[in-house]
Amino acid sequence: MRIIRILLWPISLIYGIITYLRNKCYNFGFFQVYEIPKKSICVGNLSTGGTGKTPHVAYLAELLKNKIQTSILSRGYGRTTKGFILVNDKHTSNEVGDEPLFYHSLFNSKINIAVCEKRKIGVQQIQSLFPQNELIILDDAFQHRAVKAGFNILLTDFNSPFSKDIMLPTGNLREWKSGRKRADCIVVTKCTYALSQHEKNKWATDLKVDSQKLFFSSINYGEIVPFGKVIESPKSALLITGIANPLPLVDYIKDSFQIEHLQFADHHAFNAQDIQEIHQKFDTFAVKNKIILTTEKDYMRLKDLIPENELTKYPWYYLPIAVKMDEEEKFNDLINQYVRKI
Repeated sequence: MRIIRILLWPISLIYGIITYLRNKCYNFGFFQVYEIPKKSICVGNLSTGGTGKTPHVAYLAELLKNKIQTSILSRGYGRTTKGFILVNDKHTSNEVGDEPLFYHSLFNSKINIAVCEKRKIGVQQIQSLFPQNELIILDDAFQHRAVKAGFNILLTDFNSPFSKDIMLPTGNLREWKSGRKRADCIVVTKCTYALSQHEKNKWATDLKVDSQKLFFSSINYGEIVPFGKVIESPKSALLITGIANPLPLVDYIKDSFQIEHLQFADHHAFNAQDIQEIHQKFDTFAVKNKIILTTEKDYMRLKDLIPENELTKYPWYYLPIAVKMDEEEKFNDLINQYVRKI
């Protein structure tokens, strides 16, 4: 795989040049940019997937939901539908995507959740349907230069920072590292320990960003939640993931369970055959007190596929996650200042 990526380096250069020219066209006004009215916060990254956008969007929504009328706009990655859709209780992940369904399950009617691949149309539809709406949080729109958010948050993974990456397809960058300059703040996600001030300063140097605009976050895992047969004091788990980077989760689960991991591609569209194979794999376990464990995002895609009679037979669980900001008060103040700014 490494050799193949090296051989693809000329394609990375071509891709990088195209991306550079595209961004310059937006910077100099050759391409039209729609500035979002009222307040808007974009959460994105420079790399392909796996930086933790979903829990950070949820963090922002939780922070602001009681302070300002808020909506979340997502592309709805992996959905089979097109156009603008306002997410409701009857939608499935196939119709709106797993992340929007996850947001809807968290906030229900407190926040409007919408999907639209064309962000400008999505923003306009939200503002037309909800004139009182004061804030739109855009999930994964950092490279969507046709719209301009009022505040941009750029995420980068603690274990795979953009400073050590290169352009697709040799690396994982969707645009050059200079794209960081469009960010109002940068968050290093999935930190595995509390960093010293010296380490934080080194990160700021490596990322070439102002240390005052740099924040660090980690993942807080909750208690496992059953949505199938309940097992008392489970000791072993068949872990099912369809996310970009499951390694931090695997490391965490290993502390509590003996695990066997079935890894699917990011945003994998689970089907009935997958469920059958998972159950067959689970049946081969020779141990007792065993469960099937998945992520909260994967749960959104799995829950409607497993028949009721199978859920009474198989102990399915999911693991909730949430974001913990290192300098929470400072970060929250930064967001609140933007929201309150006239």
